[in-house]
Amino acid sequence: MSLALRRASFAERHAASLRQLRFFAWSFGRSPSSMLGLAIVLGFLLVAAFGPWIAPYPLDAEGAMNLGNRLKPPAAAHWFGTDEMGNDLFSRVVLATRTSLWVGLTIVGMATVIGVPLGIAAGYFGGVARAVIMRVTDVFLSVPGIVLALAIVAALGPGILNGIIALSIVWWPGYVRLVEAKALALRNEPFVEAARAVGASNLRILAVHILPNCTSPIIVKASMDMGLAILAAASLGFIGLGAKPPAPEWGAMISVARTYMPNWWWYAVFPGLAIYLTVLGFNLFGDGLRDILDPKSNRG
Repeated sequence: MSLALRRASFAERHAASLRQLRFFAWSFGRSPSSMLGLAIVLGFLLVAAFGPWIAPYPLDAEGAMNLGNRLKPPAAAHWFGTDEMGNDLFSRVVLATRTSLWVGLTIVGMATVIGVPLGIAAGYFGGVARAVIMRVTDVFLSVPGIVLALAIVAALGPGILNGIIALSIVWWPGYVRLVEAKALALRNEPFVEAARAVGASNLRILAVHILPNCTSPIIVKASMDMGLAILAAASLGFIGLGAKPPAPEWGAMISVARTYMPNWWWYAVFPGLAIYLTVLGFNLFGDGLRDILDPKSNRG
């Protein structure tokens, strides 16, 4: 009988999960802008995954030289035209997608790993721990993130890896603020009090009760931060502190291309359009997730 009851309980939970997923999909599908964001994000991921097979001239991303094709306009042979070295811009833009995805995931991932535990500790334990963590967070938040990142990169030296480290260092305070507020509201909830009453350790309470209830805002913030992280990394590349040519990176490509404007406009337009679409896609996708996962922010 006990086994039958457990099976019935599992079946009920499974059915409830399926109903919730169907409701999420229905709610998400009602928003054209969210669906557009999802389509752009999926396209971005597919290009990043299959870039080496999509790019017609993959060696052009490694700094090949073909001066006979220098600064050719968009045509059938080169859909996005060519750069000052004769490299195919379409191939370079496509292969730069994987770099941008890696940069965005690394920055957001490191910021989450640092910020979420600190935010949970500050909100749940309070007292001295909260005061110390939040004062350090306030110090980082008092300086504009890009300015602090510039200072860190200047100290470490230019390069895409140092740019990622710098942006990760300035990105985590936002997660501390978000998770601290959520944990502060959860620590006195009845289910947390009940867990304390039965003798659950603080680590178990944090892992089983606090963290799962913080995942929705974390997912929403991470999805929206992906586009911003890619844009910030491109900004460092644009001013010469991020990726260095001939590495395929959108910001570095625009940095070189600006000296060829306006006559050779395609050199800057297509990498800039890639940045624009990627940031737009992640922002629209994040808005859709926020409306589903955080009903209080649903704008109808």
